[in-house]
Amino acid sequence: MADSYGRILRLIEAIQTLLAEKQEQEGAKMLLRRLRGVELSEARFRAFNAQPPPHGADLDQALANIETGGLAEMARALKAAKDDLAWAKDDLKYYRPGADVGAGYEATNQHALLIGPGACGFAEADFSMGIFLLGPRTLYRDHRHLAPETYINLSPRTGWRFDGGGWSDFPGGSVIFNPPNQVHATRVYDQAFLSVFAWLNDIDLPCEVVAFDDWPEIEAQLQSIKTKP
Repeated sequence: MADSYGRILRLIEAIQTLLAEKQEQEGAKMLLRRLRGVELSEARFRAFNAQPPPHGADLDQALANIETGGLAEMARALKAAKDDLAWAKDDLKYYRPGADVGAGYEATNQHALLIGPGACGFAEADFSMGIFLLGPRTLYRDHRHLAPETYINLSPRTGWRFDGGGWSDFPGGSVIFNPPNQVHATRVYDQAFLSVFAWLNDIDLPCEVVAFDDWPEIEAQLQSIKTKP
C-alpha cells in the first residue's frame, strides 16, 4: 500500500504542477485551490482494491499518444500509477433517470477517481477529481450540471462545444472549464480521449442531458473517420 500511495501521490502532485503553470485560467485556478485544501498524508490514504480498466487497449493507446514537453511529467506519473487505480465505467448514477447520453459514451467511458467519495486513496465529500477516458469516434452528448467542472486535456486533440455553439478543437495541455449549468458536449476523433477531470462542488446534484437534433449526424460522421496509420 505504501508503494501505491507514493505513485498516486506523485500523480496528484503532477496534476498540481500542471495546474500551477496554468493558474491564470479560471478552471485551473479553482481546481488548484480545491486541491490545496485536501490533506494528502499517508495516514489519510484509504485502502481500496485496484481494478483493471474496462478498456485497457484504449487507455494504453491514449497514454502512448500523450505528447511530451509540458505533459512529460504528467505522462510519467500516470503510466506509473495506472495499475494502482480502481478503474470503472460510469453507471450514470449522477444523471436524471432515463438520460440518453448516447451508445458511444455508454460503451467506451472509463474513469479512476483519485479524490472524492469512494476514491482511490483520498475521500472527500463534495469534491472529486480523477482520470477520465472516452474511446475513439465517440460523442459525449450535450449535458449540464450544477457542479463547476474542470478538464485538463491530455490527448493531442478533442472537440468541444458550449451552449449549442460551434465546435472547437482543444490541444493537449489545454484546460476546459464548464461553469455551473453550462451546456457542453465532447467529440472524440480517431484516437481515444484522456483527461484529468474534476467536479469542484455540488457533486451530488444530477446531470441533465440537453437534446440537439444534430446528434445522429455527428455520430455518423465520427464513425466514418478512419484511423491514421
